[in-house]
Amino acid sequence: MKDFFGLIEYLFVEILFIPLDFLRSLELESWGLANSINFLFIITISCALTYWTVQLVGFSKTGEEDKDPSAHSFL
Repeated sequence: MKDFFGLIEYLFVEILFIPLDFLRSLELESWGLANSINFLFIITISCALTYWTVQLVGFSKTGEEDKDPSAHSFL
């Protein structure tokens, strides 16, 4: 079992974290490039939330939303 968990440790530490190690070393040279993945996530989530809000407003204006209290089984 010790070898099995050692293999898991090697997989994560030495192989799967290579991109994150690169970003960590890049931080000393360029803060913006090192945080580019964070900016990408922020932009993606902001777009998704904006789309969701526009869809909610659209359904609310057209009256398609089922506002009956018994519309959901958990109510």
